[in-house]
Parts: sequence; C-alpha cells; structure tokens
Amino acid sequence: MLSAPGVEDALDATDWVLPIPLSPQRLAERGYNQALLLADKLSPPKTDARLLLRTRHTPAQRTLPRAERLSNLQGAFAVEPLRAQEIRGKRVVLVDDVMTSGASLHTAAQVLRQAGASHISAIVLARTETDSTGHGHA
Repeated sequence: MLSAPGVEDALDATDWVLPIPLSPQRLAERGYNQALLLADKLSPPKTDARLLLRTRHTPAQRTLPRAERLSNLQGAFAVEPLRAQEIRGKRVVLVDDVMTSGASLHTAAQVLRQAGASHISAIVLARTETDSTGHGHA
C-alpha cells in the first residue's frame, strides 16, 4: 500500500489516520478490525481507533445497491464527542480494506467534514468492481 502513488505523501501530510470502525457485533464476529490492522502498519503514531466511532450495527453492505448502502449507513458513524475538537482544522486519512461503492468512506468523510476536518483522503487495500445494479464483485 505504501508503494501506491501518493500514499506516502498523504500519510506525511496528515494529522490522523483513522480506520473505518466496525460495530461491536461485527468486531466480535471477526475478532479484529482489518482496517485498524492496515492503518497501524501504515502510520502507527498517527493511527487512532477511538476517534471515529461506529454508532450502530448495519447489515452487510455487499448485498445492497449503492443508494441503499448510503441510506443504510446514515447515522452509523460519529466522531467521539469528547474529542471532536481534535478533528477541527486537521487533515485526516481514512483507511479501509475493501471499497466497492465507496458508501462507507463517503459517510465517514461526511461526519469528519461536519466535525471540521480541513482535508480528508482515503486509502484502501482493494477496490471491487460494481455491476449496473451497484453490487460489488471480485
């Protein structure tokens, strides 16, 4: 991931590297947050898994068209209320393992923008293709 064009520059310029959070239910199912593992490898000192929160569990996104993915995620992310000032005016890089429609990244970025982030980038390990219905496939 570090060898991809622009990744090192984005990491050097950012204040925070934030993994897309999992709901407690999904974390219990998996036993780990794959986005956090990636973020920790990319920039350990800037990674924080407690600044962007998953506020509710949502059904798996992979079976939904993009419009439904976006509505499924409304209200699913929040900035930790007691730390919101740590986002204001800062540059943030979001990290996720797989991007299909971009709905999770888009929704998380909206929350960060509302909290006052000055710049938001995303780094993903893989991107799946979407078909005409907005469903992803490898």
